[in-house]
Amino acid sequence: MKILIKNRQRHRPFNKTRIIKTARNILSLLEQPTAELSILFVGDRKMSELNNDYRGIKKSTDVLSFEARIPLNHSEAGNILGDVVINVPRAESQAEAYGTGFYDEIYRLLIHGILHLSGYEHENSRYRAEKMRNKEEVVFDAVKKMDSKH
Repeated sequence: MKILIKNRQRHRPFNKTRIIKTARNILSLLEQPTAELSILFVGDRKMSELNNDYRGIKKSTDVLSFEARIPLNHSEAGNILGDVVINVPRAESQAEAYGTGFYDEIYRLLIHGILHLSGYEHENSRYRAEKMRNKEEVVFDAVKKMDSKH
């Protein structure tokens, strides 16, 4: 399981080791222990650019996910899920608004992005949105228990 983290923001420092451990736990809970994932942390301006470039929405958002393009020789490339992009200033403001901790909000956004890469979606169906929301809660609760043990 390979987790790559890139930090392209200066808004707030964070513990990369903790994020990698949590990402591994999420992937294991989703029964994808061999998956490879890239996580990019950005600021609000960069997230606005990405959201506009890839979704045609001219405003920022909290998390985006991009599925990996399947390489020609998939067996050599491993199980590459894709990229999750997290807006750190937005995560911080949402944590304050919801009365949760910063890492709790980062975990929620990471879970949301990984679920999208795993085939979950919430845009086109109430049923699918509810299914995704329920899965997010189950995974978040399990991740919190794992996080509190260490």
